[in-house]
Amino acid sequence: MINKSKINECPIRKSLQVLGGKWTILLLMVLETPKRYGELKKAVPEITEKMLIQKLRLLEKGQFVVRKDYQEIPPKVEYSLTKLGKETLKIIPILRDIGNRL
Repeated sequence: MINKSKINECPIRKSLQVLGGKWTILLLMVLETPKRYGELKKAVPEITEKMLIQKLRLLEKGQFVVRKDYQEIPPKVEYSLTKLGKETLKIIPILRDIGNRL
């Protein structure tokens, strides 16, 4: 019998919970340089505002992205990659190569 707690502890499963999905890798690529929310929305116009907010929060919770609030009027918030987020960018060429082979 498979131990379900072991499956939930699987590091690959944990990674895919954050990195899986239609928009996550694309957002990481766009965030190669720091961006404000409006810049992210323009860079990925197909994403809904709700989904963009959800993905940014998930990436922030997973420590791939850091959110900096400048406490200004009008509000200024900037998103940038953490060290983990930058390291994750290294998998993109590998994923591209796999996709090209399919």
